[in-house]
Amino acid sequence: MSADFETTQKAGGLDAEYEENEEGSRDWMVIFTDMCLLLLVFFILLFTMSTLDDVRFRESFYSVRHALGDAMGGTMGADRIPAEDIGVFIDQAMMHRQVVENQRRIFSDFRYFQNTQGLEGIVGAVFDEGTITLRIPGDVLFGLGQVSLSPEGRTIVADLKDFFVRYHDQTINIRGFTDDILPRPGGRFEDNWEISALRAVNVLRYLVELGIEPVRLTSTGFADMYPLYPNTSEENRSRNRRVEFVLEKRIGN
Repeated sequence: MSADFETTQKAGGLDAEYEENEEGSRDWMVIFTDMCLLLLVFFILLFTMSTLDDVRFRESFYSVRHALGDAMGGTMGADRIPAEDIGVFIDQAMMHRQVVENQRRIFSDFRYFQNTQGLEGIVGAVFDEGTITLRIPGDVLFGLGQVSLSPEGRTIVADLKDFFVRYHDQTINIRGFTDDILPRPGGRFEDNWEISALRAVNVLRYLVELGIEPVRLTSTGFADMYPLYPNTSEENRSRNRRVEFVLEKRIGN
């Protein structure tokens, strides 16, 4: 009798422990399900954002929100997000999309400007998610070991100024880069940070002289950080010595 009672007690304890473990093991399923639902919403939004149709965007978002709420009994998914927050998110996503499309048009205009001004092969241009980067070899703008613009460099920057004036809604971050060879000890410059920073600042100052609003301009020196190519040959080092103009749309313009 006591043996049967003990066996029953053990079985009851095992059942309770099993139920407790089973409840704990379900926690990861809830998190995993939430992640899957969020990924689904994300990809649906990406598909919807492929065109700038505000009505279609909003309808798709709210349809997904409603479907997730029904499917999960209103306990997880989009029902956790207040309606006003969803509206803000939609507006921000649409604004970002519009900015990217606007920047893409400006990038296309620069490619045309590049060809008509004879800058192809001198000024490189890269477009990445709304950011336009114009790249000029440092040896074109400056003499070897110099930080003041050469006559040729001043001519090229003056040509770019005409484009910058045309698109006054763009901020311009001027970034200077060097190779990995350090200045000679006891020379004019302490290190490559100083060289890259002075080159960027001098380009900025010349643009201000040409009439570009100072509020649009910033300058940054990166020394030998972020090389385009390994610094293993003089050709590669020449490519890494460069000045970049990073154009982004000014907020509120």
